[in-house]
Amino acid sequence: MIVRESAGTHRSWQRGLLHIAVSLALGTSAFAAYSAPVDAQTDNTKSTDASTDAANKKAAKQLEGVVVSAPNYVPKQTNDAVKLAIPLIETPQSVTVIPRDQIDLLDWQNLSQVVRYTSGVIGENYGPDPRYDWLTLRGFTPPEYIDGLQAPIGSVASVGLDLYGFQNVEVLKGPSSTVYGLSPPGGIINLTSRRPEAQFSGELGAQYGSYGNAQLNGDFTGPLDADGHFLGRLTAVWFDKGTQTDGVDTDRQYIAPAVTWVISPDTNLTLLSYFQHDDVYGDGGGFLPIYGVALPNPLGTVPTNRNLGEPDYNHFARDQYGVGYDFSHKFNEDWRFEQNLKYFSNDVKIKQVYGAGLELNADGTPTDYRTVDRYNFPFNENVKSFNVDSRVEGKVETGQLDQKLLFGIDYRRYTDSAAYGFAVAPSIDLFNPVYGAAITTPPLFPYTQEVQKQTGFYGEDQFKIDHWVLTLGGRYDHVESDNFGKSTTDDKFTYRAGLNYLFENGIAPYVSYATSFQPVAGADFSGNAFKPTEGSQVEAGVKFQPTFLPNGQNMLLTAALYDLKQKNVLTPDPDPAHVFFSVQTGAVEVKGAELEFVARLNEMWSFNGAYTYTDSAVTKSNGSDLGKELVQVPKQMLSGLVDYTEASGRLGASLGMRYVGESYGDPANAFRTPPVVLWDATVHYSMDKWLFQLNIANLFDREYLSRCSSDSQCFYGLRRAVNLTLTRRF
Repeated sequence: MIVRESAGTHRSWQRGLLHIAVSLALGTSAFAAYSAPVDAQTDNTKSTDASTDAANKKAAKQLEGVVVSAPNYVPKQTNDAVKLAIPLIETPQSVTVIPRDQIDLLDWQNLSQVVRYTSGVIGENYGPDPRYDWLTLRGFTPPEYIDGLQAPIGSVASVGLDLYGFQNVEVLKGPSSTVYGLSPPGGIINLTSRRPEAQFSGELGAQYGSYGNAQLNGDFTGPLDADGHFLGRLTAVWFDKGTQTDGVDTDRQYIAPAVTWVISPDTNLTLLSYFQHDDVYGDGGGFLPIYGVALPNPLGTVPTNRNLGEPDYNHFARDQYGVGYDFSHKFNEDWRFEQNLKYFSNDVKIKQVYGAGLELNADGTPTDYRTVDRYNFPFNENVKSFNVDSRVEGKVETGQLDQKLLFGIDYRRYTDSAAYGFAVAPSIDLFNPVYGAAITTPPLFPYTQEVQKQTGFYGEDQFKIDHWVLTLGGRYDHVESDNFGKSTTDDKFTYRAGLNYLFENGIAPYVSYATSFQPVAGADFSGNAFKPTEGSQVEAGVKFQPTFLPNGQNMLLTAALYDLKQKNVLTPDPDPAHVFFSVQTGAVEVKGAELEFVARLNEMWSFNGAYTYTDSAVTKSNGSDLGKELVQVPKQMLSGLVDYTEASGRLGASLGMRYVGESYGDPANAFRTPPVVLWDATVHYSMDKWLFQLNIANLFDREYLSRCSSDSQCFYGLRRAVNLTLTRRF
């Protein structure tokens, strides 16, 4: 949000307040612009004839007095798919950009919620887990990136950072190794941090809601000196929340100070940092038995709030931070140099007693359908990562041929040290749990001792001639890994090629081919280190961002068909003498169709829509998963949301629908998750500098199954959650 101040005295106290806040934070765009003036919106439409000009003038007159409430609701540009600032319709890859305007309007709290109205990706795979974001993207688990650098992920591919600290979420679908190196073929998720701005703005917010949800948050940005050479930003969150599970409490403190030094008109340096501490007390992690959840239990149905852990013993503690900078220098109008650097740390300590299924007779039937066995699984993990990405980008114009060039080198040193323990814990009654049993933490044993060094050299070249856009890219990676003294070296070249055709009206069909690779830890029975898995994808689609719409009208429609394959997948060794060993003869194929729509009309109507069809299969395997669908990959998903805000910008409301088709929770497809339809609603009211917002997820309080992985591992989905938010803008 940008709020213009006319008095110099106001600027003085604003600079002083922000300077003190950022300085204190370093020592130890804000909310959806609901009151921005209409003339602040950039007109990106292009007049092609007199009739279009007349339409624009007529629309502008109609919009007089209309408050611009979400000027960036519809994204137009990305530099994450190819690390070049190019329009989305020129990118030969399916990319979804979810800007802060959408996040704020719909009050999404984490990544699992952000992707509810995005095609090709599903979240909340284990229900409402307060620790991590469990996502599946085109059949695979996507790794998280922060500002274009891989986050400090360890045994889980997410880090659970608070979403409030970020300006955009980018979902890159399909192989992305050409730009980002080692990654699965399904794609990656990138989070872009909030950055200092040249004009003062800010907000303070408070939230209260279901399950004892209490949150305070604030975000301030602006110049730190009179000349505007130094800009600052401070973003912070505190919350104390419960969950729908009895006896679970979650606490979080998050702070992200940032400073930009405008060294010259052509050179700037932005220092970025974040610090987050999490405590989750009492969480048993779900792990409910299938009888009474997905299958009948003669004693009744297991309630959705059931906790089979130990509330006074179980504890998840996490401390993580990232410190670094973004540097940019412009040599001239055509060439520039950019560098991103971050040092990450992620330290997790877990004590967890959880359900291990109903006590069984010798024939495998439950003894009494109520006694639940339990395990005790402490787990500690410390991940540290140093990442730096340096690149030169430029453009060359030769006659009718325009080129955008990118040459880069990145380096990452990653360490992961983990230890675990395991023991049997006292059993518990499924229908009348009594807590407080004596629990002894078992000793810990090494689980992972990994050091990985990755160096990548990459290049991209975009050719534009007339209406044609050709994008070519290649990358060479050298990866050295050491785990418990076992060293491996992997060298891999990945590449991509894409072709777009840009019609004058904003229609842009495209076709592309891309490859990926990802190292695999471990070795076969003979001690030979596993090779990286390799992925490839053919994708064809069309993007439509109309150029003929008048002011106040913007939309983006994307449609894609793809065929994705992965080889060198681990599968059980067929030799009966090699029990518990694997070989790399497995293969996977995922085919799909995706349709996505986002629009903002007359600064009053907002639309989101997505449809996903996915056909996944294990095509080669020595195990029971041969010919089966991939885990947690629904065949079909459909979602739609509409928001209406009156012309004054004061009162508005939204209604959304999500359909998630059936999927399987285990590789052998023995455990089916039934389909579900969920509804979401929002009511928001803005007055002067105040915003009141009521958000309801799962409006009709539908009880549903998120996943069953086995007889002892079932997870309920999120019940109705109501949150009331009060925000004061500055």
